[in-house]
Amino acid sequence: MTRTNTVGTHPLDHLVLPTQNLDVARARLTALGFVVAPTGIHPFGTENCCVFLADGTYLEPLAVGDEQAALTAIAEGNVFVARDRIYRSRHGDEGFSAVVLGTSNADADQARYVEAGVSAGDMLSFSRAFTDTAGKSDMASFKLAFASSSKVMDAFLFACERVNAPKVDRAALQAHANGATGIVEVVAVSERPAEQHRLISLAVNDPTASGQGGAFHLPNASLSVLDPASFTARFGLPAGAPADLRFAAVVFAVLSADVTARLLAANSIRHDIAGNDIVVQPASAQGAAFIFREIQ
Repeated sequence: MTRTNTVGTHPLDHLVLPTQNLDVARARLTALGFVVAPTGIHPFGTENCCVFLADGTYLEPLAVGDEQAALTAIAEGNVFVARDRIYRSRHGDEGFSAVVLGTSNADADQARYVEAGVSAGDMLSFSRAFTDTAGKSDMASFKLAFASSSKVMDAFLFACERVNAPKVDRAALQAHANGATGIVEVVAVSERPAEQHRLISLAVNDPTASGQGGAFHLPNASLSVLDPASFTARFGLPAGAPADLRFAAVVFAVLSADVTARLLAANSIRHDIAGNDIVVQPASAQGAAFIFREIQ
C-alpha cells in the first residue's frame, strides 16, 4: 500500500480522471490492459471505476452519476464536486483534473493550506462501499483537504487520509495484462512552471522543494512540471491550450515493454515509441497521455 505520512513529503495516492461515461471508460481501460474495479458510488453525485496498482496508487475515472445530488453538493460547499464541475466547464467531460497525496493527518494539511493561503475550501469527509472482484464488500472512508490557487483553474491537488481502508483482497484487481505495477511519474504542463513550485511544494508537504529541473520527488513517484515545448520534445505530443497548470500525462512502470506493446497492438490501440517509453495519446475515456516504461 502507499505509505502515508504527516511529517515529510507526502506520497502519491491517486489521480482523478474526469470522464463522461464509466462504461466507456471501463472499455477503454480494459483495452489498454488494465483490470477495472466495480463501480463505486459517492454520496454526493459522482461515481468511479478505479484501476488499482500494486504499488498502492490508483487511477480514479470519475463521472457524474446523479446530477441533482452533484448540484446539491456544490451548493453545500463540496470542493471535490465543485472543482470537478469547474474542470468540465472548461475542458469538457474527459481529462485529468487532480493529483492526490497520501496523508495520515488531513486536518494538519488543511491547517497548513489555510495558513499558506492555498486552501481551495472546506475539508470533505465521506464513506462509500468498496467491492472486490469476488463480490466481497467493505466500507472505505476518507478525509480530504484541498489545495489550489486563484490563478490555477485547470488543476488542483488534495491530501487524502484513508480513515478506513477496506479489508478486501485487491490482488486480482492489481494483476494487469499490460504488466503495469505502479505509477512512476505524473507530468503537468505550465506556461510558467516556476510559478507553480510554491503551490506544489505546499501541497506535497515539502516546503524546501525547489522543483529543480521541473521535478518534485515524492516518496513513491515524481511530479514533473514542464513548459509546453519541453513536454512536446519529450513525448512527441501536443501540449494543448495554454494554462498555468494542467496535468497531462501518467508514466506507468511495466514488467515488459514487449508484452505491453503486443497487447496494445492486439487491441488496436495506437501507440508510439519515444526513447524507452511507449506513448498512448489521450482518447475518449482516457483523459491523459498514458506512457508505459519498462522498469526492472
